Amino acid sequence: MLTDPVTAAAPAPPQGNLWTDLMHGVFPDGMPWWMVAVLGAAVAFAAVMLFVTVIAMFSIWLERKVAGHIQVRLGPMRVGGWHGWAQSVADGVKLLLKEDVVVTGADRLLFKLAPALVLGTALAMFVALPFAPGLQIADVDLGVFFLISISSITTIGVIMAGWGSNNKWSVYGAMREAAQVASYEIPLGLSLMPPVIYYGSLSLRTATDMQAGWLGLHWYVFDPLHFWIAIPSFVLFFVAALAETKRAPFDLAESESELVAGFHTEYSGIRFSFFFLEEYAAMFVMSAVGAALWFGGWNFPGVTQMPEGALRDFLCVVVFTVKSMLLVFVMMWVRWTLPRIRIDQVMTLGYKYLTPLSLILVFAAAVLEYFLALAPSVLP
Repeated sequence: MLTDPVTAAAPAPPQGNLWTDLMHGVFPDGMPWWMVAVLGAAVAFAAVMLFVTVIAMFSIWLERKVAGHIQVRLGPMRVGGWHGWAQSVADGVKLLLKEDVVVTGADRLLFKLAPALVLGTALAMFVALPFAPGLQIADVDLGVFFLISISSITTIGVIMAGWGSNNKWSVYGAMREAAQVASYEIPLGLSLMPPVIYYGSLSLRTATDMQAGWLGLHWYVFDPLHFWIAIPSFVLFFVAALAETKRAPFDLAESESELVAGFHTEYSGIRFSFFFLEEYAAMFVMSAVGAALWFGGWNFPGVTQMPEGALRDFLCVVVFTVKSMLLVFVMMWVRWTLPRIRIDQVMTLGYKYLTPLSLILVFAAAVLEYFLALAPSVLP
């Protein structure tokens, strides 16, 4: 049998995922694999951007309502009718129509690149999130490591925004963010190690699959041999995630009482909205990581036992999104309950308390897994 030299010399296509498989089903077989990959990436980007936009608009409306109820007021009530549900839509239209201003003396390149870099890193983190058994952009083997590394790039965008704004308050905010994120990435990464040791994998998909027992309630926090490590590790993760996402009481990078608005003081219009999209996207991602590693991901009684199909995938997405949004709600609750702490207190909490406690939990998790490996009969 003769082999076509052109076909034989063609490079093998890379391993596909949900979106490239979708493109293969839509377009003819003769289409080059690189074109399929590009189209798949474009569709995935559009899907993530749409999801992030909807989540951000809903989160902004929800935060206003949460703040209103905590402060014994109503919050938005007029735009759109029922409880001002269209207020975020109106705000988005207003920001799109506002003039895009670049201040005199600013570094125009850094000033314009910073919002795009910040938002791009937030969108990239959605690649590794497992919304359902058949709905994930890519099952990254190093999913936890990928998310931590990508989230760190946001700091570069914040520094670019502060330095490029030609404003001393913006520079102060950017430097605070750099110091804060550099210190809290240590306890954040260490707090993720106990569940990683428990699952034996860095993949969020693998972690979610391993919590499908007990009719969908075999979550890490409910495991009878590990809950005493799981619950403290989640608390440390959640506190570090608040600092990583610049949420109160750790919002020193945009402290309005001291720095006007911090690193994005000089931004207006659509560029200003990019920073808010990034903040709420990062809140959802961190909450989704917590839901996937500690609270079963998409697993839930009645949903886990359903046969494979579109209905099950839809319900899994609903369960995963609701769990993540509940953690986002707690972030909002904390913001409007606790006062902002000083920058020296932020550093002290990160280095003197969270980091040693995280190291203790990692050591305890490793010792527990070692003894369970020696005596597998005690496993539930």
